[in-house]
Amino acid sequence: MEILIVEDEPEIAHLIQLALEKEGFSCRTTRDGINALRIFQEQSPDLIILDLMLPGLDGLEVCARIRQKPGAKDPYILMLTAKGEEIDRVIGLSTGADDYMVKPFSPRELVARVRALFRRSLRQGGQPQVNRTQHFTIDIEQRTASRHNNSQTTELLDLTTLEFNLLSTFVSNPGRVWNRSQLIDKLWGDNFFGDERVVDTHIARLRKKVEPDPANPSFIKTVVGVGYKFDDPPVG
Repeated sequence: MEILIVEDEPEIAHLIQLALEKEGFSCRTTRDGINALRIFQEQSPDLIILDLMLPGLDGLEVCARIRQKPGAKDPYILMLTAKGEEIDRVIGLSTGADDYMVKPFSPRELVARVRALFRRSLRQGGQPQVNRTQHFTIDIEQRTASRHNNSQTTELLDLTTLEFNLLSTFVSNPGRVWNRSQLIDKLWGDNFFGDERVVDTHIARLRKKVEPDPANPSFIKTVVGVGYKFDDPPVG
Protein backbone atom coordinates (compact mmCIF):
# COMPACT_ATOMS: atom_id res chain seq x y z
CA MET A 1 0.00 0.00 0.00
CA GLU A 2 1.31 3.43 -0.99
CA ILE A 3 0.92 6.25 1.55
CA LEU A 4 1.59 9.96 0.99
CA ILE A 5 2.43 11.92 4.15
CA VAL A 6 1.73 15.66 3.85
CA GLU A 7 3.21 17.30 6.94
CA ASP A 8 5.25 20.51 7.18
CA GLU A 9 6.95 19.61 10.48
CA PRO A 10 9.91 17.36 9.55
CA GLU A 11 10.10 15.65 12.94
CA ILE A 12 6.44 14.61 12.84
CA ALA A 13 6.66 13.53 9.21
CA HIS A 14 9.72 11.40 9.98
CA LEU A 15 8.02 9.84 13.01
CA ILE A 16 4.96 8.93 10.94
CA GLN A 17 7.09 7.51 8.13
CA LEU A 18 9.14 5.33 10.50
CA ALA A 19 6.03 3.97 12.21
CA LEU A 20 4.31 3.07 8.93
CA GLU A 21 7.36 1.66 7.14
CA LYS A 22 8.02 -0.55 10.17
CA GLU A 23 4.60 -2.06 9.48
CA GLY A 24 5.42 -2.69 5.82
CA PHE A 25 3.80 0.35 4.19
CA SER A 26 5.56 2.30 1.42
CA CYS A 27 5.67 6.01 2.22
CA ARG A 28 6.55 9.29 0.56
CA THR A 29 6.56 12.67 2.29
CA THR A 30 6.04 16.26 1.23
CA ARG A 31 5.78 19.50 3.17
CA ASP A 32 3.24 21.57 1.20
CA GLY A 33 -0.18 21.26 -0.37
CA ILE A 34 0.72 22.18 -3.94
CA ASN A 35 3.39 19.48 -4.15
CA ALA A 36 0.96 17.03 -2.52
CA LEU A 37 -1.52 17.57 -5.36
CA ARG A 38 1.22 16.99 -7.93
CA ILE A 39 2.30 13.73 -6.30
CA PHE A 40 -1.32 12.65 -6.01
CA GLN A 41 -1.85 13.08 -9.75
CA GLU A 42 1.42 11.38 -10.68
CA GLN A 43 1.53 8.45 -8.27
CA SER A 44 -2.07 7.85 -7.07
CA PRO A 45 -1.38 6.83 -3.45
CA ASP A 46 -3.79 4.52 -1.65
CA LEU A 47 -3.94 6.75 1.43
CA ILE A 48 -2.98 10.34 2.21
CA ILE A 49 -2.08 11.50 5.72
CA LEU A 50 -2.85 15.19 5.45
CA ASP A 51 -1.96 17.92 7.94
CA LEU A 52 -4.60 20.64 8.26
CA MET A 53 -2.19 23.56 8.65
CA LEU A 54 0.10 23.69 5.60
CA PRO A 55 1.94 26.52 3.83
CA GLY A 56 0.25 27.69 0.65
CA LEU A 57 -2.79 25.44 0.29
CA ASP A 58 -4.11 24.20 3.63
CA GLY A 59 -5.26 20.64 4.22
CA LEU A 60 -8.94 21.41 3.76
CA GLU A 61 -8.32 22.86 0.29
CA VAL A 62 -6.05 19.96 -0.69
CA CYS A 63 -8.68 17.47 0.47
CA ALA A 64 -11.45 19.28 -1.41
CA ARG A 65 -9.43 19.36 -4.65
CA ILE A 66 -8.60 15.67 -4.43
CA ARG A 67 -12.24 14.77 -3.96
CA GLN A 68 -13.30 17.03 -6.85
CA LYS A 69 -10.74 15.60 -9.29
CA PRO A 70 -9.87 12.02 -8.32
CA GLY A 71 -6.89 10.43 -10.00
CA ALA A 72 -6.40 6.80 -10.96
CA LYS A 73 -7.31 5.94 -7.37
CA ASP A 74 -9.64 7.62 -4.92
CA PRO A 75 -7.44 7.55 -1.82
CA TYR A 76 -8.44 7.35 1.79
CA ILE A 77 -7.62 10.61 3.58
CA LEU A 78 -6.60 10.77 7.24
CA MET A 79 -6.48 14.39 8.36
CA LEU A 80 -4.15 15.65 11.12
CA THR A 81 -4.43 18.86 13.10
CA ALA A 82 -2.97 20.48 16.18
CA LYS A 83 -6.42 21.87 16.96
CA GLY A 84 -9.00 20.00 18.98
CA GLU A 85 -12.12 22.04 18.41
CA GLU A 86 -15.17 20.09 17.29
CA ILE A 87 -15.83 22.44 14.36
CA ASP A 88 -12.48 21.54 12.79
CA ARG A 89 -13.36 17.87 12.87
CA VAL A 90 -16.75 18.47 11.29
CA ILE A 91 -15.27 20.66 8.56
CA GLY A 92 -12.55 18.13 7.84
CA LEU A 93 -14.95 15.23 7.46
CA SER A 94 -17.47 17.23 5.46
CA THR A 95 -14.72 18.22 3.02
CA GLY A 96 -14.12 14.56 2.25
CA ALA A 97 -11.68 13.24 4.82
CA ASP A 98 -12.29 9.65 5.92
CA ASP A 99 -10.87 10.01 9.42
CA TYR A 100 -9.41 12.60 11.75
CA MET A 101 -6.61 12.66 14.36
CA VAL A 102 -5.64 15.45 16.72
CA LYS A 103 -1.99 16.06 17.62
CA PRO A 104 -0.26 14.88 19.69
CA PHE A 105 -0.95 11.21 18.93
CA SER A 106 0.92 7.98 19.46
CA PRO A 107 2.49 6.20 16.46
CA ARG A 108 0.68 3.02 17.52
CA GLU A 109 -2.69 4.79 17.36
CA LEU A 110 -1.90 6.22 13.94
CA VAL A 111 -0.95 2.80 12.55
CA ALA A 112 -4.18 1.38 13.97
CA ARG A 113 -6.20 4.12 12.25
CA VAL A 114 -4.44 3.48 8.93
CA ARG A 115 -5.13 -0.24 9.14
CA ALA A 116 -8.76 0.46 10.00
CA LEU A 117 -9.12 2.62 6.88
CA PHE A 118 -7.72 -0.09 4.63
CA ARG A 119 -10.12 -2.59 6.19
CA ARG A 120 -13.14 -0.52 5.15
CA SER A 121 -13.18 -2.05 1.70
CA LEU A 122 -13.82 -5.37 3.48
CA ARG A 123 -16.82 -4.11 5.45
CA GLN A 124 -19.05 -5.41 2.67
CA GLY A 125 -17.94 -8.96 3.45
CA GLY A 126 -20.61 -11.60 2.80
CA GLN A 127 -22.41 -9.48 0.22
CA PRO A 128 -22.50 -10.19 -3.52
CA GLN A 129 -19.56 -8.79 -5.46
CA VAL A 130 -22.01 -7.22 -7.93
CA ASN A 131 -25.29 -5.81 -6.65
CA ARG A 132 -27.91 -4.79 -9.23
CA THR A 133 -31.21 -2.98 -8.85
CA GLN A 134 -33.48 -1.49 -11.51
CA HIS A 135 -31.51 1.75 -11.47
CA PHE A 136 -28.02 0.91 -10.16
CA THR A 137 -25.19 -1.60 -10.51
CA ILE A 138 -22.62 -1.70 -7.72
CA ASP A 139 -19.44 -3.70 -8.36
CA ILE A 140 -17.81 -4.22 -4.97
CA GLU A 141 -14.61 -5.76 -6.31
CA GLN A 142 -14.01 -3.15 -9.02
CA ARG A 143 -15.32 -0.34 -6.78
CA THR A 144 -17.53 1.07 -9.54
CA ALA A 145 -21.12 2.29 -9.47
CA SER A 146 -23.41 2.87 -12.46
CA ARG A 147 -26.88 4.35 -12.82
CA HIS A 148 -29.32 3.04 -15.44
CA ASN A 149 -31.39 5.86 -16.88
CA ASN A 150 -34.92 5.66 -18.23
CA SER A 151 -33.54 6.05 -21.74
CA GLN A 152 -31.82 2.67 -21.29
CA THR A 153 -28.41 4.35 -21.10
CA THR A 154 -25.90 3.58 -18.35
CA GLU A 155 -23.93 6.31 -16.59
CA LEU A 156 -20.75 5.54 -14.65
CA LEU A 157 -20.89 7.54 -11.42
CA ASP A 158 -17.88 9.54 -10.27
CA LEU A 159 -17.96 8.83 -6.52
CA THR A 160 -15.47 9.30 -3.72
CA THR A 161 -14.59 6.29 -1.57
CA LEU A 162 -17.01 7.35 1.13
CA GLU A 163 -19.79 8.09 -1.37
CA PHE A 164 -19.31 4.68 -2.97
CA ASN A 165 -19.51 2.95 0.41
CA LEU A 166 -22.60 4.96 1.32
CA LEU A 167 -24.42 4.17 -1.93
CA SER A 168 -23.40 0.51 -1.69
CA THR A 169 -24.82 0.35 1.82
CA PHE A 170 -28.13 1.80 0.65
CA VAL A 171 -28.42 -0.32 -2.51
CA SER A 172 -27.59 -3.50 -0.59
CA ASN A 173 -30.43 -2.84 1.85
CA PRO A 174 -33.38 -1.40 -0.13
CA GLY A 175 -36.18 -0.12 2.06
CA ARG A 176 -34.17 -0.25 5.27
CA VAL A 177 -34.24 2.94 7.32
CA TRP A 178 -30.83 4.01 8.61
CA ASN A 179 -30.34 6.61 11.33
CA ARG A 180 -27.17 8.69 11.49
CA SER A 181 -25.56 6.56 14.21
CA GLN A 182 -26.03 3.38 12.18
CA LEU A 183 -24.51 4.93 9.06
CA ILE A 184 -21.56 6.26 11.06
CA ASP A 185 -20.96 2.80 12.53
CA LYS A 186 -21.17 1.23 9.07
CA LEU A 187 -18.89 3.71 7.31
CA TRP A 188 -16.50 4.97 9.99
CA GLY A 189 -16.71 2.33 12.71
CA ASP A 190 -15.14 3.18 16.05
CA ASN A 191 -12.83 5.71 14.44
CA PHE A 192 -15.44 8.46 14.05
CA PHE A 193 -14.92 11.67 16.02
CA GLY A 194 -17.25 14.55 15.28
CA ASP A 195 -20.82 15.66 14.86
CA GLU A 196 -23.38 13.15 13.51
CA ARG A 197 -24.67 15.88 11.20
CA VAL A 198 -21.68 15.29 8.92
CA VAL A 199 -23.78 12.37 7.59
CA ASP A 200 -26.25 14.91 6.18
CA THR A 201 -23.43 16.61 4.29
CA HIS A 202 -22.36 13.35 2.64
CA ILE A 203 -25.96 12.43 1.82
CA ALA A 204 -26.37 15.82 0.09
CA ARG A 205 -23.15 15.30 -1.89
CA LEU A 206 -24.23 11.80 -2.94
CA ARG A 207 -27.68 12.98 -4.01
CA LYS A 208 -26.09 15.54 -6.35
CA LYS A 209 -24.37 12.68 -8.15
CA VAL A 210 -27.10 10.02 -8.26
CA GLU A 211 -30.43 11.85 -8.23
CA PRO A 212 -32.00 13.31 -11.40
CA ASP A 213 -33.41 16.05 -9.16
CA PRO A 214 -31.44 16.27 -5.86
CA ALA A 215 -34.02 18.65 -4.39
CA ASN A 216 -36.70 15.97 -4.85
CA PRO A 217 -34.81 12.69 -4.42
CA SER A 218 -36.20 9.54 -6.00
CA PHE A 219 -33.72 7.07 -4.51
CA ILE A 220 -32.22 8.29 -1.23
CA LYS A 221 -35.27 9.37 0.77
CA THR A 222 -35.37 11.26 4.05
CA VAL A 223 -37.44 9.58 6.76
CA VAL A 224 -38.41 12.55 8.90
CA GLY A 225 -37.28 12.23 12.49
CA VAL A 226 -35.43 8.97 11.84
CA GLY A 227 -32.86 9.03 9.02
CA TYR A 228 -32.59 7.83 5.43
CA LYS A 229 -33.61 4.91 3.24
CA PHE A 230 -33.09 3.74 -0.34
CA ASP A 231 -36.04 3.29 -2.71
CA ASP A 232 -35.79 1.66 -6.14
CA PRO A 233 -38.97 2.80 -7.96
CA PRO A 234 -40.02 1.07 -11.18
CA VAL A 235 -38.34 2.27 -14.35
CA GLY A 236 -40.64 4.70 -16.13
